[in-house]
Amino acid sequence: MSTTANLKNVYAEQIAPALQKQFNYSSSMQIPVLKKIVINQGLGMATADKKIIEVAMKELATITGQKPVATISKKDVSNFHLRKKMPIGVMVTLRRERMYEFLEKLIRVALPRIRDFKGIESKFDGRGNYTLGIQEQIIFPEINLDQIEKIMGMNITFVTSAQTDEEGYALLKAFGLPFKDSKK
Repeated sequence: MSTTANLKNVYAEQIAPALQKQFNYSSSMQIPVLKKIVINQGLGMATADKKIIEVAMKELATITGQKPVATISKKDVSNFHLRKKMPIGVMVTLRRERMYEFLEKLIRVALPRIRDFKGIESKFDGRGNYTLGIQEQIIFPEINLDQIEKIMGMNITFVTSAQTDEEGYALLKAFGLPFKDSKK
């Protein structure tokens, strides 16, 4: 069996040549590339219950196959009972093979499991990067429904080398992300 992720091969053989033709790039180095995928869970309720961070780290490690890190608060906020350097979230950054494997699992398995799914919004950040918000971690097949204590959402950010939103949209659409509407 090949060690290269399936979507990586699809990118090299089909997506990159199509993008070069579509945007008339003079060099193959101008073709947008998916650099990394960052998965982030903000857990504000962790100020009251420290166990939530451990559970979230375990679940995120199960989903991604990589150990997440706890994100800590930078300053005190008395209204939220928050102290400086308290863990308030978890995140993991995926690159190379794991990134492509996660993307394939997200597109082919997880997103179709969302109830009443009609596609994802196509709002980019102005520099070709895209963030997808997911409300439930239970859409991933690795999560055992009987063992979850709390439904938690996450943000999945796709960081690309695209210069414009149009190029980033074309890249992610070619990978198979199911956008609702067509980009203008």
